[in-house]
Amino acid sequence: MKHLSVAGYCTNIDLNAPFVPAQLSDIDDSVLIRDVLNDLTSAWRQLGIKDPSTLSHQDQRRLLDAAITIAPPFSLNAHSKAALDTLLQRERASTTETHVGNLPPFLTLGNTKIVLWRGDITTLNADAIVNAANSQLLGCFLPQHKCIDNAIHNRAGVQLREDCDVLIKLQGHDEPTGIAKITRAYNLPSRYVIHTVGPIVQGAVTSDSKRLLSSSYSSILDTTQTVDNIRSLAFCSISTGVFGYPIEQATPLALKTVAQWVKANPDALDTVVFNVFSEHDYNVYQSALEEFICKN
Repeated sequence: MKHLSVAGYCTNIDLNAPFVPAQLSDIDDSVLIRDVLNDLTSAWRQLGIKDPSTLSHQDQRRLLDAAITIAPPFSLNAHSKAALDTLLQRERASTTETHVGNLPPFLTLGNTKIVLWRGDITTLNADAIVNAANSQLLGCFLPQHKCIDNAIHNRAGVQLREDCDVLIKLQGHDEPTGIAKITRAYNLPSRYVIHTVGPIVQGAVTSDSKRLLSSSYSSILDTTQTVDNIRSLAFCSISTGVFGYPIEQATPLALKTVAQWVKANPDALDTVVFNVFSEHDYNVYQSALEEFICKN
């Protein structure tokens, strides 16, 4: 099965153009939320809401995320999209961001810092972050689901789903496991999002699962070289959530694959971040990195 190369879609999604968010500075947040919800009537009705105006501001904001989660691509008109971008940019300005350059290295491989960081990847200012996507690349369609796919799409804005929809339609089929696509990151602090579909594990980890997980990591790294000026990359822990790959088995393979690529491409990246969210995952990565250091 053929997949679409970056050259085959970069023009279609304006990949190399800087994103300039709209700024509707004279409109209150409540009005911005109302304007976007007015354009998503079918979505919030599908969620069982009869009248969003009866909800509190906080509940309307949650409803907005939920409605965007289930709305198909290209649901918003130009004004609603500008309203959403303005809202997301204001929320971003009130959030503490972490710059990848300020993170201390756990180890150094050649000229590349390897960092272990526990935090919210949607607040990380890096050149590119990784999204663990599904085969449609359209984000999670479960409102309020606590997956990284949902978090990234909700904070980036609807343009991310629109780009992914364009990619899949150009490709003509769902995204295969173990490769990568790149889009702009829109309202996120990062400049790009690299999407990959990791293997789904049900039961024992097979040799095919290992091969595909390694392929996801190496494909992401290769993709960083298709766009100018990507010097920092933040990985999530691919496939270890709802896709069922045990993190204790996935982590050493991820480290090995990344280390091999970095050694083969010593000047390609300044920083590679392994991002985790839970204390348990942090401990797993810390142990695996310590073991890696001992063996190397």
